[in-house]
Amino acid sequence: MGPLPKNTYYPYLRKEIAQKNKKRKRSFMKGVLLVNLGSPDSPQPADVKTYLGEFLMDERVIDLPSLARTLLVKGIILNTRPKKSAKAYQKIWWEEGSPLIVLSKRLQDKVQKKVSVPIALGMRYGNPSIQAGLEELHQKGVTDVFLIPLYPQFAMATTETILVLAQALVEKHYPQMQLTTLPAFYHHADYIRVLANSIQEYLKDKDFEHLLFSYHGVPKRHIRKSDITKSHCKMDGRCCHTPSEAHQFCYSHQCYATTKKVAEYLELKAGTYSTSFQSRLGLDPWLQPYTDKTIESFAKKGVKKMAVVTPAFVSDCLETLEEIGMEAVEDFEDNGGEHLHVVPCINDRDDWVNVLSRWIDEWATQAEVNS
Repeated sequence: MGPLPKNTYYPYLRKEIAQKNKKRKRSFMKGVLLVNLGSPDSPQPADVKTYLGEFLMDERVIDLPSLARTLLVKGIILNTRPKKSAKAYQKIWWEEGSPLIVLSKRLQDKVQKKVSVPIALGMRYGNPSIQAGLEELHQKGVTDVFLIPLYPQFAMATTETILVLAQALVEKHYPQMQLTTLPAFYHHADYIRVLANSIQEYLKDKDFEHLLFSYHGVPKRHIRKSDITKSHCKMDGRCCHTPSEAHQFCYSHQCYATTKKVAEYLELKAGTYSTSFQSRLGLDPWLQPYTDKTIESFAKKGVKKMAVVTPAFVSDCLETLEEIGMEAVEDFEDNGGEHLHVVPCINDRDDWVNVLSRWIDEWATQAEVNS
């Protein structure tokens, strides 16, 4: 990724924001907003329903026309899914609260101790909200915000929705505030080193035959919509590996690139690792191969010991702790496997804290020079 750019925005925002920022007086009070996905306030069905309503009504998560999305989410999903999801959250809930929120706050606290600018935390859905994070920084006098989406890979339903909401909130409530966004860091050498070391350390004394890189799935149409060339993405198994400017916003390519770079770093042999996608919703085609089917297939083929890592997530959450740590483990064992090792996310590892702190310091220094 190299030196952090003065301003990094994705194509749909770049021109409009650049024009507006020209009219603003550059300030010198800097701050950082870390943003993660979010979580229900509690694992109870009512709170889970509220959270799912906010999440699934996002047009960049379920990108259907408004009426169709409303009928699907409010007419069907929210009448059936909250109780099931609440049971899943109850399995992984900590005494301190939601694992994702707790881990995100730990990361915030550790980074704050290493940098001189204020660090706030916001969630795209649930609490603390992105607006709460911006307000916290505003109350401290911050007008230059380094927005850090805690997603290594770019996707419509993660990074893009954060950027759109954050910019809308700034325009409405904090017109003198300027945002600079950390680009997707899936290929940054520092991140690859941290991720690879976390895998190596966890699996050091463990026996396994295959390492599966499981990424959160997205509908295939999201990949096509993110193709800035409008022609490169063919979803044919080749375009993700053919160089193109489309790759800077292609979630599929970035997942495969992450796997490749980590495999190179760890010197993994071909055939001993692979990539899959989890957490699909609905009947539309999603990125494949599917994680659950892949794990089941390995077990049925006689693989007794496997390991799984989830590089689309910085912090452990429902999808890593319950879907992989419980459901996938059970599926693997039910189909003949003996042990599925689940590698924790990088969470608040000291080396990850050091990397984030250095990126923030680089931005703060560059912002000062450019002011």
